Amino acid sequence: MNLFDEDVPKKSPLGAVAVGEELSRLSEAELQERIEALKGEINRTQKELEQRGTIRDAANSIFQK
Repeated sequence: MNLFDEDVPKKSPLGAVAVGEELSRLSEAELQERIEALKGEINRTQKELEQRGTIRDAANSIFQK
């Protein structure tokens, strides 16, 4: 292990995206992979939000009677 290794930012594990991560060291391909991973996470989050809305609406319809 080199004395200066701790100064070099480490890349995120494959598929992992860290918000605020240093982007200047990433290649174009890695930036594209990051975009795809972020789009996947946005879709996953939107689906969860939709599910919660459906559950909330169902609960409201039961308790509104």
